[in-house]
Amino acid sequence: MRRTPLIDGWQTRRHASFFLEMIGAAQPWQPVTLPHDATLAEPRSASSTSLSGYHPGGVHEYRTTLPAPAEWRDRVVALEFEGVYRSAQVYVNQQLAGQWATGYTQFTVPLDTFLRYGEDNEVRVVCRSHVDSRWYAGAGIHRPVHLVVGPPVHLALDGVVVTTEQVDGDLALVLVTTTVENASRGLAQRQLVTELRDADGRVVGTASSPVTVLPGEPAVVRQRIVVRDPALWSVDSPALHTADVVLTDGDETTDGDTVTFGIRTLSVDPERGLRINGEPVVLRGACLHADNGVLGAVSIARAEERRVERLKAAGFNALRMAHHPMSTALLDACDRLGVLVMDELSDIWTEGKTDFDAALDFPIWWERDVEAMVRKDRNHPSVILYSIGNEIPELARPHGAVWSRRLAEKVRSLDGTRFVTNGVNAMLAVLDEARAEEERAGINTMLADMGAFMDELAGSRLVAERTAESFDVLDVAGMNYMEARYEIDRELFPRRVIVGSETFPGRIDLLWRLVQDHPHVIGDFIWTGWDYLGEAGVGRVAFADEPTAGQFGAPFPWLLAHVGDLDITGHRRPASYYREIVFGLRSDPYVAVQRPERHGRELATTPWAWSDSVGSWSFAGAEGRPVTVEVYSDADEVELLLDGRSLGVAPVGERNRFRAEFEVTYQPGELTAVARTGGEETGRFSLRSAAGDMRLTAVPDRSAVRADGTDLIYVDLTLADADGTVFLGLDRPVTVTVEGPGALAGFGSAVPATEESFLDDVHTTFDGRVLAVVRPTGSGAVTVTATAEDCRPVSVSVDVG
Repeated sequence: MRRTPLIDGWQTRRHASFFLEMIGAAQPWQPVTLPHDATLAEPRSASSTSLSGYHPGGVHEYRTTLPAPAEWRDRVVALEFEGVYRSAQVYVNQQLAGQWATGYTQFTVPLDTFLRYGEDNEVRVVCRSHVDSRWYAGAGIHRPVHLVVGPPVHLALDGVVVTTEQVDGDLALVLVTTTVENASRGLAQRQLVTELRDADGRVVGTASSPVTVLPGEPAVVRQRIVVRDPALWSVDSPALHTADVVLTDGDETTDGDTVTFGIRTLSVDPERGLRINGEPVVLRGACLHADNGVLGAVSIARAEERRVERLKAAGFNALRMAHHPMSTALLDACDRLGVLVMDELSDIWTEGKTDFDAALDFPIWWERDVEAMVRKDRNHPSVILYSIGNEIPELARPHGAVWSRRLAEKVRSLDGTRFVTNGVNAMLAVLDEARAEEERAGINTMLADMGAFMDELAGSRLVAERTAESFDVLDVAGMNYMEARYEIDRELFPRRVIVGSETFPGRIDLLWRLVQDHPHVIGDFIWTGWDYLGEAGVGRVAFADEPTAGQFGAPFPWLLAHVGDLDITGHRRPASYYREIVFGLRSDPYVAVQRPERHGRELATTPWAWSDSVGSWSFAGAEGRPVTVEVYSDADEVELLLDGRSLGVAPVGERNRFRAEFEVTYQPGELTAVARTGGEETGRFSLRSAAGDMRLTAVPDRSAVRADGTDLIYVDLTLADADGTVFLGLDRPVTVTVEGPGALAGFGSAVPATEESFLDDVHTTFDGRVLAVVRPTGSGAVTVTATAEDCRPVSVSVDVG
């Protein structure tokens, strides 16, 4: 069966109960385009939790009108929801047609018995969010919706599965497994025809099979197809193929589907590590939350693609979706761009972490969620690892081990071609002992030295014993902040393959050395690749005398975690360039400068924080003040120059953790770092101070976009000089207007604490930058105009077609 997007014609409001409707007290309906995040329109306040970024929960509802032609009476009709947050109930003509508990897995609601054929039908979706997440989850229909209409005898939804059985020299053997369903009253006989095509559309393999299908008894057709001289999918060459599968009845095509896949092989072992197509691959990984910054929790194809583009350009070749299944659009982007995926089931099993989280549903819904995740993932070549959980508190208890085995085997029963992992945290594995340590040391002391405490605990025999069974059921042992075990386990558990499933950003140089030296450690996933909403202040750098310094929850109006190699607008932070150097992907040095206003003050950080530095040498009003300059390089030494005058030479490279610091006095000009090894220059990098008049500049990410509902226009707005150098310290409000077939979908900056809304048309720059995102509403030219005080207005036009 084929899907038709159903994104237009929806309305939303705060849910109105039957009694509110009766007395006329319901809020008015507002038109929306799906996907949609209902939480962004709700006011933030200090009475909410820092975990959600001080956004409230709530009950929201959506409705649309669905015409049902009379000919649908003899068809199979359903709605497919890729994700509704959360506890969704779907009503058709005021009757409950289906429901789904969790917020990140797809589900299908059959409509056949609820429709009035030949008439318009009301579809209404009610969903609830509460104190049910440790991060910003948003609310509402945050992933796409599809209308599915097909004949009684049809290909099952997601019923075409393509796997690579063998690659041998210039020949690949591909297995296409197709499920055919019969909703009629009689036996059906059909022909199933499959064509495999390469990226250029050339047919590279075919098969045809007769199939007899009884009512209510699905038939499974397996077709092994030889592909000669296949283009293999890999990180460096993500070659994609399609399988066109059709059902025919005589000369008539009655149903069909097209799936995208990649031909590639996977293997992993403790001696040779991870191999794709027989070639070794080390995972340069980033953890990632679901939200798309100023757009909130919505998953729109272009937003997901842009994130993957920028993360790969920054040096990552793998993403871990934390801590829930990845959206289809994000998987599609990883397939196209050659980025590997660890897709994760849940943050929770049976023991909750917040008051109303998924632990309330998991014991009943877990099988449906596993099935939905695997069904979504199994044709995506980017997916190599299924993670069955993250930092599960009960994992090291007997019944936790039972759950570990139960989940792992369920995944394998659905897809035996990929590997199973789990993000295990040693501190949670021995929680009772950790609590005792808290009481002895005091919570603030623990938080201030969390990294050292977790190291000591992770390397203990107690953790080895408590986690042995839960690790043994996995193909790859996912370890969160447990690098103390990497070398120990080589001897204790010689069959064990390890991945750093979540690690501290400031340790990447030490972690990467462990990955390079130990083949049984296949990679590292840093927390995080991209900043996110919620868990406010996890990466905050605070003055030590602030009341909440060093704690996880920053006070209102903090909004962002303020971690990540890239900020929420997609701008690279200094940590990103440091990591690129550690990965061996950058020969030039990089220069970052700690903010002058923090110099000389005692600072408090968390283990997830980077220094409060910026890649700028343009600080308005800071002339003559002392500043700390950081230089990152893999060379032997770096020399720092200001307008050609030497400010000193310092050793760098791996022995010095790829980093040197210089104490200098700020003066505008050109700051240059020159890297040398063995006396020979290996690279240089410069920062220039902004000079002259400040201008407001606007740069769209592309000159033309699609009008198919999946695309977006991103416009970077900066306060810069004539050469494009951004001013710092002169931030001001920017106002945006949109003309033509488009609407402002999100507008904001990377400022970690603000009371401004992403839905307003005015937002203040942060470090001279702000981002506008426009969603096309039709074909034509979209013009975005921005204005700011003391700056000339600026406009850009983008073609939508």
